[in-house]
Amino acid sequence: MAISMAGFTINDTFVKLATAEMNAGQIMFVRGLMASVMMFVLCWKTGALRPPRMLLNKAVLGRSMGEMVATVTFLIGLAHMEIANASAILQALPLAVTLAAAVILKESVGWRRWMAIVVGFTGVMIIVRPGSDGFNSWSLLIVACVFFAAGRDLITRAAHSDIPSAFMSLATASTISLAGLLLMIPLGGWTPMSLKTFSWLAAASFFILFGYQYVIQSMRVGEIGFVAPFRYTSLLWALLLGFLVFGDVPDVY
Repeated sequence: MAISMAGFTINDTFVKLATAEMNAGQIMFVRGLMASVMMFVLCWKTGALRPPRMLLNKAVLGRSMGEMVATVTFLIGLAHMEIANASAILQALPLAVTLAAAVILKESVGWRRWMAIVVGFTGVMIIVRPGSDGFNSWSLLIVACVFFAAGRDLITRAAHSDIPSAFMSLATASTISLAGLLLMIPLGGWTPMSLKTFSWLAAASFFILFGYQYVIQSMRVGEIGFVAPFRYTSLLWALLLGFLVFGDVPDVY
């Protein structure tokens, strides 16, 4: 899970650099397309490819749809509210996933694990310090993102062991690329890319594969209540990369 969070956060850094030149739909499409190609090659080399009909498997399709809806709802909500408030709501995901695992999957979650999640969530609130004025009706989309992301993780947990994690990553990357293609036109259409921006998206697609692959493996192998708090390690990477790449100096909090 820690490796996954590193992959997602490094990906976010390159995506943020690319947003100066193109809309979110085009970024999702181009990044997803490159990630799909790389994941296809990896599946082919490792024997993880499955017949196309496997994409309609309930677990594979359900996870891909959950990822797509979670991504779209977060991006739309983020466009209409403060990023600190959106991030604060999103950080409820470890709490939601752990609660769902305890209630639906009947996993045992002891007080130490609950405390780890609560302490991590409290730390996130101290860092982002969301203001009450920044919450609005668009916040419901971020709540929906948490709901679908939690469902995605539970579906991942329930997936049959015969389905390779790499194949699920390929399905996820392909679905996100398709969602980006559908969003690109209403968000402003296609913008020609410079070589620099293309390089950023290529790097983003490489690192997001670590995010997809390892979050799937952690959900399938580890106990959800144990691995959930490690989602908060993304904040460590965000602080470091924010300083090194964007010159953001962390304050005392």
